[in-house]
Amino acid sequence: MATSARWPELSLREAGVALIDCEHRTPPAVPDGYPYVAIPQMKSGRIDPTTARRVSAEDYVDWTRKALPRDHDVVLSRRTNPGETAVAPPGLEYVLGQNLVLLRADGSRVYPPFLRWLVRGPEWWEQIGRFLNVGAVFDSLRCADVPNFRLRIPRIVDQEWMSAVLGALDDKIELNRRMNETLEATARALFKSWFVDFDPVRAKSEGHDPGLPPRVADLFPDSFDDSELGEIPAGWTVEGLGAIADVVDCSHARKPERRTEGRPLLQLGNIVPYGMLDPSDLFLIDASDYEAWTARIEVREGDCVITNVGRVGAVAQIPHGFRAALGRNMTGIRCRPAWPYPTHLIELIRSDAFRAEVDARTDTGTILDALNVRSIPRLRHVHPCAELVRAFEVLARPIRTRMEDAAMESRNITALRDTLLPRLISGELRVPDAERMVDARI
Repeated sequence: MATSARWPELSLREAGVALIDCEHRTPPAVPDGYPYVAIPQMKSGRIDPTTARRVSAEDYVDWTRKALPRDHDVVLSRRTNPGETAVAPPGLEYVLGQNLVLLRADGSRVYPPFLRWLVRGPEWWEQIGRFLNVGAVFDSLRCADVPNFRLRIPRIVDQEWMSAVLGALDDKIELNRRMNETLEATARALFKSWFVDFDPVRAKSEGHDPGLPPRVADLFPDSFDDSELGEIPAGWTVEGLGAIADVVDCSHARKPERRTEGRPLLQLGNIVPYGMLDPSDLFLIDASDYEAWTARIEVREGDCVITNVGRVGAVAQIPHGFRAALGRNMTGIRCRPAWPYPTHLIELIRSDAFRAEVDARTDTGTILDALNVRSIPRLRHVHPCAELVRAFEVLARPIRTRMEDAAMESRNITALRDTLLPRLISGELRVPDAERMVDARI
């Protein structure tokens, strides 16, 4: 493999990389439609459309006349986090949000799948620092400057090799993401069937076999009662969240200084889809600040966190082996000792029925929406018998554990990928050596 000293230094324009600007306006949101990809959807080099707002088919056509994304296009953020890049899953049809642009390689000097890696290396960030416009409110990049970025461009054959090595790691991360999506759908479907739709109760009330082992089926009643939440299984009750969990507010002290080493203070960005926590980019604080911020609660395995300002109702569960302080605008939710069912807890607070409770108690402000912490223990749910929840926990907890293990594996693979990337692009590391490192990890 050639070393970087032999690679020509070219501008992106000379390397056949074009910049395509976005529309400088925002389409209205609709309940269902095409994802509108904005800066929050750019995570760890990938576009995650699961949290994107949606736009209509008509607006999709209008907004993509100028910038129609293709596979291997790189999305670049020009402000808020200028220089950050991400690629979308293959085949994803989406609308490019404001302050984002597309970078597209024509294949003449840059292998299109390699572009995503080229714009994440050390030389890329040197160019960002050189061309960054520092503003009073936001730092930004000018569209006219980006094509002038100068980078060392490896031979096409070297780009193909590097893309294969780094892509193998990225594929494993994506495989874990899809597996977690399937696992979470399984757990949610079981929770919904038992505790929201009451399928076994309906089956028994109609004289049908609920299709469950007898010891589990016997835990479900065979009739319904009326309640303030509508028809619920006989003998079950409507309770507030405080009946099964302690609700603890975060510290309201001034946000401490971020450190390069220390203990974690959770931030909104650590909450990711499927009720998972992503601790790959942690806000670290020193020991004295950590002690002050955990005076009320230090969240630990099985605890849940919920945001109560801004992105109200975003939830995550703390994975095994992890402890942290709660950041601002977060509330901790911990199972009471008499109700030790963390999987039931996370599925409950992620359910659509519980989300409706959250929305009903959320104050819509002129700047930010807010959910009063004192309202959280009063959020209602249908309360079944403990024996049934215990049976659910036996089935669902292993699913959650597998999800946490897959997420941890992905974080480790991400760390390896991010270690290999600059060494490969600089020519310091040969591809065969990188392949052996990858083979040992996946």
